[in-house]
Amino acid sequence: MMRFPFSNVLAFVALVAVSAPLFAQQTAKGRPEDTEVWEPVPKVVTPGATNGAPPSDAIVLFDGKNLDEWVSAQDKSPAKWTVADGVLTVNKTKGVGNIETKRTFKNYQLHIEWRIPENITGSGQARGNSGVFLASTGPGDDGYELQVLDSYNNKTYVNGQAGSIYKQAIPLVNANRKPGEWQTYDVVWTAPTFNDDGSVKTPAYVTVLFNGVLVQNHFELKGQTLYIGKPFYKKYDTAPIKLQAHGDKSEPISFRNIWVREIP
Repeated sequence: MMRFPFSNVLAFVALVAVSAPLFAQQTAKGRPEDTEVWEPVPKVVTPGATNGAPPSDAIVLFDGKNLDEWVSAQDKSPAKWTVADGVLTVNKTKGVGNIETKRTFKNYQLHIEWRIPENITGSGQARGNSGVFLASTGPGDDGYELQVLDSYNNKTYVNGQAGSIYKQAIPLVNANRKPGEWQTYDVVWTAPTFNDDGSVKTPAYVTVLFNGVLVQNHFELKGQTLYIGKPFYKKYDTAPIKLQAHGDKSEPISFRNIWVREIP
């Protein structure tokens, strides 16, 4: 008959003594399968074929062909900016003004690319100024502006440089490329919600990646964009996205590859 050394027997007894409570504890907590969730199954979304291309569930707002998704922000007439060679360019002709989407949105993911002219002139806020208004809340209201500006070696107030939430949030870093190169914003917008009396139930939040670099990290907005004065909230439900034709004298900015994904 095979005999085991007494030391081995003691080691086996010790192992059983340690393992038994752990096994009993795991058994009491249940099985791994008890915390597996199988439904609802997320719908399949096909990513864009190239970096920055719209995924299969995106609403394409500008694909380089026409302005069918846009209207004048002033009177809702057809948008009169210039489309050529797959690019949308601001029309600074007097009276043309800003454009906005025909559709309105609440919470969404936005992709937009923009370019400052290589031969840009001026300085500060007069150097390639425009803006992406994440919710254009009505006539006379600017809504909530993500600033567009040449901030490559161009000094201005930091809550007004490219990547800022204008007059509210300084970008975490300056991720600008040189004038003449295409820049990219990827935005996650969480709209504010309001009580029946117009008071704020939950504020707006925004996350922004600028050329792939995080510059706004779930920033809580204090209200709408104001050029003068403190921001405040004004009740709305859904709103268009607006692009700005700024009144500075520098060369006009161009946009391309604009798409949005609605977030339930």
